[in-house]
Amino acid sequence: MEFTKGHGTGNDFVILPDPDGTLELTPDLVAALCDRREGIGGDGVLRVVRAARHPDGAALAGAAEWFMDYWNSDGSVAEMCGNGARVFLRYLLETGLAVPSEAALPLATRAGLVRARVAGEELAVEMRRPRLADSSFAVLGGLALPGTAVDVGNPHLVCPVPAGLELAALDLTRAPEFDPAIFPAGVNVEFISPGSPTDGLDGHVRMRVYERGSAETRSCGTGACAVAAVVLRDAGRDTGVVAVDVPGGRLVVTQTAQSCWLAGPAVLVASGAVTRAALA
Repeated sequence: MEFTKGHGTGNDFVILPDPDGTLELTPDLVAALCDRREGIGGDGVLRVVRAARHPDGAALAGAAEWFMDYWNSDGSVAEMCGNGARVFLRYLLETGLAVPSEAALPLATRAGLVRARVAGEELAVEMRRPRLADSSFAVLGGLALPGTAVDVGNPHLVCPVPAGLELAALDLTRAPEFDPAIFPAGVNVEFISPGSPTDGLDGHVRMRVYERGSAETRSCGTGACAVAAVVLRDAGRDTGVVAVDVPGGRLVVTQTAQSCWLAGPAVLVASGAVTRAALA
């Protein structure tokens, strides 16, 4: 089974080319591929399949040729991944499955249709505008942190870290607790602290994230969009540009009146073949 390994700001993925949808992908196989000691290693799997050939993408086949079949590292299926979408686009471009152009390329996902484009040396993906919802909380090591629920096609909870508590000091080796009544399907939890004022930006924060189905990751694109929406709201703004520094680098989020653009690096680092029998 052929694979490519790629990452966006340290959020890494195993990419599986399967244009005609013939690969039998199972939760156990995904978990084995993402195992960092006995597999390839990754925060998730991106299967590259034509939208018309996948039941979750068929309804969007008239608008997009390619469907991003995204799975978390524990074998669960996810709706959307902002970093994954940029890595997915990088794969399409470098393998010739898509042609670079000034126009944005439509991609089908479980969260609906998204557009992706080249942005200088980086790639950008347009997603739905984040929807701010109820106030909620996360409990981490006995510490209750208030936050805001945000929908970016997948669920998020953005929790500012109180003054005097260092973001780096948070113990994310265990999953934060949350209100299951608000997040019945689980939630990605972002912990943020203020960054330095930066010219040309409407906000700058540092972020760590615990992703459902993957534990702590070095970056989360949809999480960065959720964080930017909260930062802009707290600044009394409806639109703007926010830099979000994650352990894997920097993402820049531009929130418009209609949508949210996520820009950042996306690189492919290796290709090869997996011996499936060895993964069993």
